[in-house]
Amino acid sequence: MKTRTRILRSCAALAALGLVATACGSDDDSDSGAAATAAPDASTAPDGTTAPDGTTAADGTTAPATDGDVGVSLILKNTSNPFFVSMAESAQAEADSLGVGLTVAAGKEDGDTQSQIEAIEAAVARGDAGILITPSGDAVIPALDAAREAGLYTIALDTPPNPPTAVDITFATDNYLAGQLIGQWTAGTLAGEKATIAMLDLFNDQVVSVDYLRDQGFLNGMGIVDEVDTSGNGNEPATGAYSGGDYEIVCHEPTDGAVDGGRTAMETCLAQNPDINVVYTINEPAAQGAYDALTAAGGADGVTIVSVDGGCDPGLRLVSEGVIGATSQQYPGKMATLGMQAIKDLATGGAPPEVTSGLDFFNTGVALVTDNPVDGVESISVEEGQAICWG
Repeated sequence: MKTRTRILRSCAALAALGLVATACGSDDDSDSGAAATAAPDASTAPDGTTAPDGTTAADGTTAPATDGDVGVSLILKNTSNPFFVSMAESAQAEADSLGVGLTVAAGKEDGDTQSQIEAIEAAVARGDAGILITPSGDAVIPALDAAREAGLYTIALDTPPNPPTAVDITFATDNYLAGQLIGQWTAGTLAGEKATIAMLDLFNDQVVSVDYLRDQGFLNGMGIVDEVDTSGNGNEPATGAYSGGDYEIVCHEPTDGAVDGGRTAMETCLAQNPDINVVYTINEPAAQGAYDALTAAGGADGVTIVSVDGGCDPGLRLVSEGVIGATSQQYPGKMATLGMQAIKDLATGGAPPEVTSGLDFFNTGVALVTDNPVDGVESISVEEGQAICWG
């Protein structure tokens, strides 16, 4: 059965999705154990799925899904980040396989909750069976509550809402563990050298779990903090001792998870202290921007940049080039395909999915990727990561 995708955004967003899709190619505090650090088998990771299908109309949208008995809406943070593009591709491939009518919507940028609210309301009006969403902020929760009351099964992907019970289940990376892994690796790599740290986060005007969990996980892996502060980033002591020596945190700057944001954030941090030698980044586009700023300032050599995502490009390309020292790889395609299957199963009389034991979400896996392993920190090589990367 042929399905069609409706993109509920501007022509520019469609162009971004199409351009990236043709190329090779962001949760709660938990003690997930070694099993969670292992990458999923290549058979469960995204592997070259096709771009979303649909007939383009004059206004830049594509035709609605009218030929599937089960309708599902995928609502992304944006269509410019390769992570979300990969998620859309995998969701479409699974929809085609299952005979599901898929509608895709996205915010204009990370943090655009209003566009996501409108997409949720449209899914309810359309009579969809369920919603898959990467929430951009807590403002979407009342709309999700209304969707559930209307009988739609709601699944968060990648970013659990606050509270997690605002959706029926979340399929996500253990973001705290992802942060811990790059923090442990950084501490081991420094080998006692003073850490002068720039923290390039996602936002500074709203609290989102994927943001503070990666941030706090990194600081925990470094040995700087013991517990997660769910009120946001930047509440840890600015100076003190990490597990290997002394540290100073120079800045917490927002990047919006984008290259331009990463560049601007890094420039701001360097203006405060040009001697930064460790850069934590929320994702790899932000890491690229940070590196560009460091290079322009003549200070990229000797700076350790770490990140989270693990896409083929820019992520693992940047690791292979030595721009990023290590990254925690996650699997957006697996999130999307599992979510799509769950809604299809429920709509046809199946049982609801269950969370991973000991967590309040379904853990889709994470693996540290680096070609410079540290004793005691489990990792895979760049070559191994490239075999199962996305984007």
